[in-house]
Amino acid sequence: MISYEPFYETLKQKNISTYKLINQFGISRSLLDRLKHNKPISTVTLNDLCSILHCKVQDIIKFTEDK
Repeated sequence: MISYEPFYETLKQKNISTYKLINQFGISRSLLDRLKHNKPISTVTLNDLCSILHCKVQDIIKFTEDK
């Protein structure tokens, strides 16, 4: 299962709010909703988030095997 839990931890560590992502970086609310509900996102979006947050992929996404 893919989880975006690290994304929110990274935001907190970098002191970046979702408000700032929307208004300063042009991230859509629908994307944030997809992340919140662990829905699929594209690798292009993942790349964009890594660029905005200056972080690695594992700082945004985590994979856990289904049981």
